[in-house]
Amino acid sequence: MGLVAEFDIDCQALPLAGVAADVPEATLTLDMQFNHGNRPLFLVTVQDGSQTAIEDAFTDAYDVGEWTLVGQAGETRRYQIFPALSLAEQLGESLDDLEGLEALATADAIIERIDVVPGGWRQTGWFANRDAFGTFSSFWQRNAGFRLHRLTRDGESEPPGGGLTDRQHEALRIAYERGYFDIPRRASLEDVAGELDISASSVSERLRRAQTRLIEETVATTWPPLPD
Repeated sequence: MGLVAEFDIDCQALPLAGVAADVPEATLTLDMQFNHGNRPLFLVTVQDGSQTAIEDAFTDAYDVGEWTLVGQAGETRRYQIFPALSLAEQLGESLDDLEGLEALATADAIIERIDVVPGGWRQTGWFANRDAFGTFSSFWQRNAGFRLHRLTRDGESEPPGGGLTDRQHEALRIAYERGYFDIPRRASLEDVAGELDISASSVSERLRRAQTRLIEETVATTWPPLPD
């Protein structure tokens, strides 16, 4: 039976880690398309954070070549980025085993999500078996830093809220503690925003995303299908 793992890779040389460090209030989710030679195309979803600060960070980043804002919906923005360096060029001075890194691309694993965080990446992935996960984790333990947050067998349920980001957890906790969900409410969006030091619109979107995720995890999968 396969495994599902969530873990941090602590390596400041990973693509866009510098951007996440420059704008820590933003959430960056990275998809890579490997059909562009030795420089995979980056598709980056950015939530929260100042648009100007993010785009200035892209412009100043040593590992970003050209970037384009593809679309925007509320506080969510989608960017296409052509990297300035190949992965070998970017990681060569930080990793001793570049051949091992290339071998990970053929491992029996699917990386489902990459969140770029200050200092590295947080990844969620599916692994065919414990050996496949061991190959992956031991590589990063040898070459950078590796912190495991969750490891379950596929098909096992995870605790409700396991799919929330750290910022969504924080927003829900503060909103709950301040009485935003009380009837009548004891706190406004502005109160929660002040606590988080972000805009009220950013708080609203973050709470909606968190609530949607909780509904998907705890309720939506048990609903009967709608009639045709």
